[in-house]
Parts: sequence; structure tokens; C-alpha cells
Amino acid sequence: MVFNGDNIKKLPDEPGVYFFLDENGQVLYVGKATSLQSRVKSYLQKDILESRGPIIVQLMEKAKKIDFRQTDSVLEAVILEAAYIKKLKPRYNTREKSDKSFNYVVITKEEFPRVLIMRERELLMEKIPAKNIKYRFGPFPQGTILREAMKIVRKIFPFRDKCAPGQGKPCFNAQIGLCPGVCNGRITKAEYAKTIHHLKLFFEGKKKTLLKTLEREMKEAAKKQEFEKAQETKRKIFALRHIQDVSLLKRQNGDDEFDQQTIRLEGYDIAHVSGKFLVGVMTVIENGEAKKSDYRKFRIKSFSGSNDTRALQEVLNRRLGHPEWPLPELFVIDGGKAQQNAALEVLREADVQIPVVSVVKDEHHRPREIFGDPKIRRAYHDQILLANSEAHRFAVQYHRQIREKIPDKPAKRK
Repeated sequence: MVFNGDNIKKLPDEPGVYFFLDENGQVLYVGKATSLQSRVKSYLQKDILESRGPIIVQLMEKAKKIDFRQTDSVLEAVILEAAYIKKLKPRYNTREKSDKSFNYVVITKEEFPRVLIMRERELLMEKIPAKNIKYRFGPFPQGTILREAMKIVRKIFPFRDKCAPGQGKPCFNAQIGLCPGVCNGRITKAEYAKTIHHLKLFFEGKKKTLLKTLEREMKEAAKKQEFEKAQETKRKIFALRHIQDVSLLKRQNGDDEFDQQTIRLEGYDIAHVSGKFLVGVMTVIENGEAKKSDYRKFRIKSFSGSNDTRALQEVLNRRLGHPEWPLPELFVIDGGKAQQNAALEVLREADVQIPVVSVVKDEHHRPREIFGDPKIRRAYHDQILLANSEAHRFAVQYHRQIREKIPDKPAKRK
């Protein structure tokens, strides 16, 4: 249909996936929505430059048509969005975010495959060799939403992620029903292969085929008088038809690209006294809260003396050397333009396309100004200041620990 206000009113107030097309019918952008009508309507707001940024404004100038696919749940919309992004590779999906920060669901090629969430960067660095990956689904633009989605999927189709097959003792997830018992031999290789096939159909967006498969398996089990197995399959069918995705509904209230609730920030600061006991730190703010389990400390090794920008670059280079650490949507640096430019140089050399803001302090070490994209500064002002405040606190704390552990040597008497 033609993209205008009148036609948007015809869109259903239901979950689904929407497509913006140009005048030739080429798909420019794919998005997911809790309400197709409300989501698409939001693109016609007068303050779209302020709320969404210049790339979305450019998209709206080119979008002439709208198409959609309604789904039964938000969870299915999340899965379908990823499937269509992979299939169509829309220009404006890839422009909004670096491929290296996209997320994927990976199923390994093992006797009892693992089901994992991995970032594109981890796949490129072959954290798991390509030959050991059987299926890869995605990309999923938002890692937090994907993790919520996987919690729902795992309740329907319990899978293995970490435990060792045949270890004898049931893992924690097996005890709470999220692992089918690969660890203690409760499930056979053949039965677990069926679970993997079910997951494959679901992540390919083939829900109807999956339901038919499960119904057939339920009837076969009943015919063999395997009533417990038939009842379990019936439970899965019911769960698929009545997906409970309240957590995803809560997460879908913000923008697709930069959701205030789901963004992850990393804050950095350097601490020393006249170049001595030089240290750096990384702090993490996720969902608006400090995630202290992800904080990291760095002793500066490449040089001695007082050079904050060089120390910052060492910290960032060492941080990027850990593909197992999730990449943020935003880097927050303590300092001015020099520190911001130093950080951008490191990211550019590593081919990491993630925005950087820097926070300048006054003589009382209070935030005076934030340098960076105005849209990002306005949207995440409080989270930026929290990341910076935590980085400063953590850096001072670590610096004091080092200083007390290695006291400064007294000057020699002449």
C-alpha cells in the first residue's frame, strides 16, 4: 500500500513485521512492532529528526510504500525480522548499526548441539570455528531483546548451552527444566535431534510447519502408547499457540535502533598521580543500571609517564582484544575532544563502528559538557553521566589499591 497517513490507519493494532519500500518496490528497511499501526505511525511525527536522527529522515524521504506481515506474538515478530534482514539485506538496516554488533543464534555441529547467542565480531574471529557451526540465525539488531526472546523459546524447547554430555550430574538448567538432561543422559541423541529440528523451523519463521510436525509427533507417540511423551508434545503445541511474551512487550516501547531500555554503554577513565601508578578502567551500564559484574581493570603496560590519551588507547585496544565481551551500543570517555578522537582512532583501526561521547569536567570534577552526536547526548544523557561517574569512581578506587599495594619509593638522599 502507499505510505501515507490514511493507509496507516488500515494497519492492524497487532504485532508483526513491517517493510518500507521505495517507488520501485525495493525493500529499504524491515522493522518489528508490538502494534504495526502505532509503530509505523510514529515515523510520521514532526520531530522525527530529533527523535530518530538523520538516517531515518533520509529513509522516510525515499519510502513510498508500506507492506507488513502480522504475527501471533511479539516473539514471532522478533524472529521474522531477523529472517527478513538476512534474506533481503535492506540498505537502511545495515546503515543503522555495524554488522559486528549484530547478534546471532548459533547451533553447533556436535552430537548434542549447543544453542548460543553470539555477536558478529565473535563469529568473524572464529570463537567457534565455522566448521563447528551447523546453523546460524539472524542478524538480530538488539541483543537484550534477543536474550529475552531466548528465555521464552527455551521454556518451550529446552536446549543445551554449557553442560557436558554424560557428565552424570544434572546441570543447574536441567534442574529447573531449561536443559532436557543432556548432562545426565535423560534424553537420547535422536530425541535431542528432534528438538534441534524444531528450533530450526521456529527460527526460520516456519511456525505452521513446526505445529504440523509436532502434531504428527504427538499422534505417533499416542499410537505407541507413549502417553508422557505425547503429553509433553501437546504442551509444546499449546505454548506455541499461546506464547507468553509480556517481557518482550515491555521492551518494545522504544525505538527499534536505539531503545532507551536496552542500550548498553561502556564508560572509561584513566587515573594516576603525576604519571605514577597509571591505571585504566571499564564500567558498564545496561538497561539504565550499573552492571558491575562486567567492570574491568587495566594496569598500563606499554609506557610509563603521564599521557592520558595514550593510556586510553591502550585500554581500548586491550578491551577490543576480548571478543567474548559483548560490544556496547555507545562508548563513554572521560575527557575532552582529544580523548574522544583518540578513542575514535582505535575503533576506526579495529573497524568497529560504534558512537563515542566524551564528558568534560569542571575544576570540582562535575560534568560540564558532553561531546558527541546531539541525538545520542539528549536521548541517553542520564545513562552517559552514570557511566562516566562510575568510571571515575572505579578508576580512583583501583588507583588507590595499586598505590597502597606498591608504595611510592622515597627519594634518595644526596
